[in-house]
Amino acid sequence: MDTVTEPTTALAELGKFFTIAGQFLDAGRPVPQMFSGAIDLIWHRLTETPDEYDAFTVKCAGRRLQHMELGGEGFIDWVGAYEKAYGPLPEIWFTDADGELDAEALGRYRTTGTVWAEWDCGPIEGTDGDELVPAASYL
Repeated sequence: MDTVTEPTTALAELGKFFTIAGQFLDAGRPVPQMFSGAIDLIWHRLTETPDEYDAFTVKCAGRRLQHMELGGEGFIDWVGAYEKAYGPLPEIWFTDADGELDAEALGRYRTTGTVWAEWDCGPIEGTDGDELVPAASYL
């Protein structure tokens, strides 16, 4: 695994993603979609240690977040919020769970500043036992 897809990079990006999710929830906006397989892989691994996972989401998002399977595709409109806070999306956002970079998608992003992607999941607010409402789609 190279430095782009190492777990510490993915975990740092997951924290940024959760921070944006918390900001969107605070503003009453739909939460962002997870379109990176590499970052989602780390998300799944982190959920295997519930106490650590809860602490991480509370630290980053200001609340507990759950992982919810929801598929879709379209314009990823949270990229502007990410760029304002952290700068351009790094390559790991365009990397799948096997560490393969989608150079075409990365190139489109670098050329246009926009991301069109498919996603399989997103965060929702709550904990086990809470009534959970799925994150809205951006289609």
